[in-house]
Amino acid sequence: MATIIAPSILSADFGHLADEVKKVTDAGAEYIHIDVMDGTFVPNITIGSPVVKALRPTTKAVFDVHLMIEHPETQIASFADAGADIITFHAETTKHAHRVVQQIHAAGCKAGVAINPGTSLSAIEELIEDVEMVLIMTVNPGFAGQKFIESQLYKIHMLYHMIEELETECDIEVDGGINAKTSVDVREAGANILVAGSAIYGAKDIAQAIKDIRGKEIEHHHNH
Repeated sequence: MATIIAPSILSADFGHLADEVKKVTDAGAEYIHIDVMDGTFVPNITIGSPVVKALRPTTKAVFDVHLMIEHPETQIASFADAGADIITFHAETTKHAHRVVQQIHAAGCKAGVAINPGTSLSAIEELIEDVEMVLIMTVNPGFAGQKFIESQLYKIHMLYHMIEELETECDIEVDGGINAKTSVDVREAGANILVAGSAIYGAKDIAQAIKDIRGKEIEHHHNH
């Protein structure tokens, strides 16, 4: 599976968002990762659907909207209308995860489910066959520029095997502390969509940074 790069605009200059989006898509990024924070589920407040709507006409990139918010069900429609392609919610934020997945699909978007470093895969096991993507957080969400949590590699690896065993199609996205070095480990563990913020936006040469994070194609040897 080819690796997809999803620069996180959490690390972009919020005063020039359209330019910042163009900068990374011109440099080869396929997705734009949009972190939506509510100040409750995570300690920060970022951007809402009006900003996504304003950015939508400026790019053809896939809008990968990551809802780090309580009560995600109340926001699905507005982000779908704003032009989200993928909407990811956190398993920790809802008692009825399956219903949220159905809601996202009904709104015409791909569905993703995210889990924090302290949340076990068992929390989403029943959803794997219903979602297009699982997002493994490799930092505790809420701030840009945090250090990668190594213990999550095993979780990515386990998830990769769960998806294989279910014989289903499901992308594995990772978010948090991803750079050229940690990218190798997460890709080897089975992730194919990599979110990176500061490693891309903080680079002198953005195209090179994206290339370095994308790395070389990794062969996964399947044990059947």
